[in-house]
Amino acid sequence: MPSFEPMSFHLETERLILRPWKDSDADELRALHAERGGGTQPIEEIRAIIADGIANAAATGIALLPIQRRAEGDFIGYCGLTVGRASLEEPEIAYELFERVHGNGYATEAARAVLDAAAATRRTRLWSTVRDWNTASFRVLEKLDFERDHVTTDDRGDIVWLTRTLP
Repeated sequence: MPSFEPMSFHLETERLILRPWKDSDADELRALHAERGGGTQPIEEIRAIIADGIANAAATGIALLPIQRRAEGDFIGYCGLTVGRASLEEPEIAYELFERVHGNGYATEAARAVLDAAAATRRTRLWSTVRDWNTASFRVLEKLDFERDHVTTDDRGDIVWLTRTLP
């Protein structure tokens, strides 16, 4: 297995800060998950998701990171690398932001910072998997030069797999 550097867990852009998870992020992450529909998860479940994320980051050297706007200081979502449906060698880039901040370029800005962090780990390729209806995510990935690779189907519908070679 190739050796990879750990991803930086502190990323900054012109407007955003991506940082490690804190227990105090639980309420906001719970609200973000609730926006997906399907109800509100118990806070203990959200705290467990955060604890698992912290442990996985330590074990794998990759992570999904909370996104804060610099000026406002507010939590607006997360972005980072995860094994997801892919692998540790070629992980997935993933992001989810509150609807209230959609359309401002934050997902693209955060994902670009994560791409740079991924390249610094010495990985050569990333994946992304997107539900076929998620036009906004396709726009973000297009701006980042991801290309469609193939489509799979699960019990919830079609999943489009995209990939990007890293420098």
